[in-house]
Amino acid sequence: MKSSAIFVISLFAILSGYAVAQAGDAYKAPRTEYGQPDFQGVWNFSSNTPFLRPEEFGDREYMTPEETRERFERTLSVQEEGSRSAEGVGGYNTFWFEMAGRGDNYRTSLITYPLNGQLPEIAEGAEHQFGGLGDDIPGQRPVRFVVGGIGKDGPEDRGLSERCIIGFNSGPPFLPSGYNNNLQIIQHKDHVVIMTEMVHDARIVPLDRDQALHDDIRLWSGDSLGYWEGETLVVETRNFSGFTQSLPPFRSADYGTAYHKTLTERFTRVDPFTINYEFTLVDPATFTDKIEAMVPMSKLDGLMYEYACHEGNYGMLNTLRGARIEERGVASGNQ
Repeated sequence: MKSSAIFVISLFAILSGYAVAQAGDAYKAPRTEYGQPDFQGVWNFSSNTPFLRPEEFGDREYMTPEETRERFERTLSVQEEGSRSAEGVGGYNTFWFEMAGRGDNYRTSLITYPLNGQLPEIAEGAEHQFGGLGDDIPGQRPVRFVVGGIGKDGPEDRGLSERCIIGFNSGPPFLPSGYNNNLQIIQHKDHVVIMTEMVHDARIVPLDRDQALHDDIRLWSGDSLGYWEGETLVVETRNFSGFTQSLPPFRSADYGTAYHKTLTERFTRVDPFTINYEFTLVDPATFTDKIEAMVPMSKLDGLMYEYACHEGNYGMLNTLRGARIEERGVASGNQ
């Protein structure tokens, strides 16, 4: 009964989002005091739509309502089963996961290009590291993936989100994850601030493309510059450091160093409650073609609170402490 009720709410959001998306072309957003489209507030980018298109859909871009319901119920079941796993203490149950899809959720993938809903071919010579929540995967520093690790000799052996450097869904680009899919947009005449909930990162975007950094200056989240294109805020980001991967974490996308990546994001408010967020990623050192995706964002009537990652990162301390205790046990013969 609970899952059915959740599905009804989610399906209503899907149908409502689908309807407004069709009428969004005629919508004109309210203006700020500077005469710019007003995107200010808190927005949620949760989605039940997978990033990569499942093989069962082939070249189809959209699901039927019946397929949407079936996939939602299957996802719910998998999440509940995973939380009751016999291995370890288990994980979060569905209370903690943001399950309700937002906007036009009939799509079979968030990827809109390549047209098959899959990633392009990996470029020859592209570096790769595969992370995950399972056992550590031996490798070399620097660790570029965000979840998991290559060992426990020190914090530098752990993933970027475990170190509170890059949140696993904080972008750029923004791609939905299990929870904390929220961001806040703050506007000024000459700047836009995009603040993510995860790891409370604030990306300050000057609306002046003449302020680009020198190519020698590299940042974790790149150097973002924005401009208005009618009703759309366009944000171009370059100068990523070589210490992150080309895409946020996906089992089949843990490639690249992001050093050569160029990201173009487009924010368009298509109705009072929806922003269509689209991005184009070009990284010739990692992928042989561009990647395009679209993620609807929904307006929230509420505040976004600080995600105090470093301040509460006892997980890192206990991970390293546990490894030292384990080593002492092995050294003394007490395993």
